[in-house]
Formats: sequence, structure tokens, C-alpha cells
Amino acid sequence: MAALHIVCPHCAATNRLPADKNAAAGKCGACHAALFDGHPAAVDAAGFDKHRRANDIAVLVDVWAPWCGPCRMMAPMFEAAAAELEPQVRLIKLNADEAPNVAAEYQVSGIPALLLFRGGRVVARSAGAMDARRIVAWTRSQLAQAA
Repeated sequence: MAALHIVCPHCAATNRLPADKNAAAGKCGACHAALFDGHPAAVDAAGFDKHRRANDIAVLVDVWAPWCGPCRMMAPMFEAAAAELEPQVRLIKLNADEAPNVAAEYQVSGIPALLLFRGGRVVARSAGAMDARRIVAWTRSQLAQAA
């Protein structure tokens, strides 16, 4: 039986989820929390790398900073997008001030920035604030083009 590898947003354990199981109802084998709760997970550089490498689903990263006005404006929109995109996409938030090496590695020059990963590599990027509807539409469109 085929299985998807899903990283827990709470404890970062990698879980094997049978492909025929409802992913939205999946629980982490390590911490028993829901694998998908409709909220983006805040990650540090190590957490970002784990989600990027180990998830079999697409990963959408919001690179932001607490001093950035547009980032603060977009935060509730990214939250709303998570409720709509999960469990097909894992949404995570990465503070650029706390992970400057990651921001530099992916050449993030303006925030908020969205990086969309599939199979561990960037398939799309966007800079500037978006509303929830646009985040969802952009993500789905980019994933369709990358398929």
C-alpha cells in the first residue's frame, strides 16, 4: 500500500500516512496531535529544512519578519489559506530575522515572500502581500503548472 510521508507541525516527527486514509483526520504517531489543523506551523531553520525535505506534499512557506507591516497584514490571510489548502499543502511560517541563512540561500530580497516547494525544490516564488483568495489561487495554479 502506498503511503505519504507527512511531517507533524507540532513535534516534527515524520509520519507514514496510508494513501487511502483521510489525511485531514491523520494523527501523529509520536505526539498524537492532528497532522492538519488548518493553521500554518511556525518553524525555525531546522524545522523548515525538515518540512522541505521530508513532506511528500507541497510546502508553502511564508517568509516574514515581526517588524514588517505588510507581513503582519498578510498573517491572517495566510492563516485563512491554510484552512483551505490543507491537507494537500503544508503551510509554514519562517521568521527571516531568526533564519537569515535560509532567507539568503533562497535569495529572499523582499518580505513577505512565498516559496512553494514540491519534492524539496522551489517550484514557485512570489513577493508582496496577498489576500487569502489570491494565496490559494496562486498556490493551486503554480502546483498545476509544476505537475
